[in-house]
Amino acid sequence: MSASESARERIAFERVSVEFQTRSGPLRVVDDVSYRVHDGEFVSIIGPSGCGKTTMMNLVAGFVQPTAGAVLLDGKPVVAPGPDRGVIFQEYGVFPWLTVRQNIAFGLNLRASRVPEGERRAICERYMRLMGLADFADAWPKTLSGGMRQRLAIARAYAVRPEFLLMDEPFGALDAQTRSAMQDLLIEVLHAEGKTVMLITHSVEEAVYLSDRIVIMTARPARIREIVRVPFGHPRTESLHEKSEFGELRSHVRELVMKEYAEQARQSVHVPV
Repeated sequence: MSASESARERIAFERVSVEFQTRSGPLRVVDDVSYRVHDGEFVSIIGPSGCGKTTMMNLVAGFVQPTAGAVLLDGKPVVAPGPDRGVIFQEYGVFPWLTVRQNIAFGLNLRASRVPEGERRAICERYMRLMGLADFADAWPKTLSGGMRQRLAIARAYAVRPEFLLMDEPFGALDAQTRSAMQDLLIEVLHAEGKTVMLITHSVEEAVYLSDRIVIMTARPARIREIVRVPFGHPRTESLHEKSEFGELRSHVRELVMKEYAEQARQSVHVPV
């Protein structure tokens, strides 16, 4: 058992199912899913597009409620969003009418996470420095590159000091080089800060590089096909990609994911009667 798995349980899915109502009737998106995320663990959720991965993150965020079963946070049902969970989306999620500094400070002005002005300034300076944004404190988001806007989104989520970081394809819109740099920056910041992380991703490479465990989901409705433990220690560096063990694990995860894409394609074929 890894150190993260021996740590205390923070997030628990207990036989969770989710159905949405559609014009043609109920649509089951998540079906009888159970697993755990432990303190300080980095867990990636991977599976075919539209299989229900984002719904599972939204359950933890408190944006969606289960139709059956329960999602527990430290043993208590999740009933609403809260400042203990920072959510980062693919679409950068920054306010274009606020500067870099004002974006980072935004959550620190809200009642749930408000801090005194001096502390607010110090927190902003810390995260601008960590994310390489100190020289752009008074810049508008439209003047930043995509990678810098995503760094800003992460800084803003971190500034309110959430215990949990929920990330939905945060690097999906970035080019390969920027994406790789953002992954390394995330590893660096997590090593300094320590968070419990749930990452939704389509990238097998990203999941293997960043995660302690990978939850591989089936085609819709989402069920757990397999939970894969990633055996590499922390901190990780780019050289890990060159190791044969990394390649073998990547191939194993990719094979499972591709089988679910094939099943999804099979489901989408309608045979006339």
